[in-house]
Amino acid sequence: MKPLKPMKKTKSSPIRLLSWNVNGIRAVVKKGFLDWFRNASADCVCLQETKAEREQLDPQVVGLEGYQSFWSSGERKGYSGVATYCRRPPRSVRPGFGIPRFDTEGRVLVTEFEQFTLFNVYFPNGKRDQERLDYKMDFYESILKHWETLRKQGHRLVICGDYNTAHHEIDIARPKENENVSGFLKIEREWMDHMVAKGYVDVFRKMNPDRRDQYTWWDMMTRARERNVGWRIDYFFVTEDLAPHVKNAWINPNVMGSDHCPVGLELRF
Repeated sequence: MKPLKPMKKTKSSPIRLLSWNVNGIRAVVKKGFLDWFRNASADCVCLQETKAEREQLDPQVVGLEGYQSFWSSGERKGYSGVATYCRRPPRSVRPGFGIPRFDTEGRVLVTEFEQFTLFNVYFPNGKRDQERLDYKMDFYESILKHWETLRKQGHRLVICGDYNTAHHEIDIARPKENENVSGFLKIEREWMDHMVAKGYVDVFRKMNPDRRDQYTWWDMMTRARERNVGWRIDYFFVTEDLAPHVKNAWINPNVMGSDHCPVGLELRF
């Protein structure tokens, strides 16, 4: 097999990125994932909550034709985990961001390309108890500090994944009912405000400032997806120096197989 060339697109050829919390890669493979992937024609596909190690998977899942895949799994089996599929090999690949307390859960995978550095992140969920909410907020603060360090070094960042927080009332179907629920707490939303103030751009909301009823996660227990009673908690953020290169951003609510749906970003350089 000939080695793949580094990702380098012409001005006429956009870079297409997708992100999806699959809620178990082995489960979603049984629900049409491979067909969806092949039809997506993406340059990078970032998955969260894979709940599997690379060695546990069928070779056709790990080695989808035309792509290299990179995996980060936590120490706890069947929990968390992220994977990034790349049509062209990145300059570098790194699991985690250098803090063992967080890296042991397999929540971060970093792939660096010529035009940008891509963070695939499965942010913690704080619903279990106060200890877990504290962990989530510490994770938020620590990874933001890491991003700021990289920006000072000249990196332009694309940060995708399940953030586990709906930012504004427009991003959740039942804001008043959930204002005391982790995922829509004031402290969580204020961190996202802080992130935006530092120059990180929510690309879907930038392109759709007033569009309502656009969600990426629905509670399976209450059949909320049938009624579109959801939360927008899966995002692509980019640093403001990449914002001029954003040409499209979207949500694919019709893609089934998980309690989340895919989100997408198109860049053109």
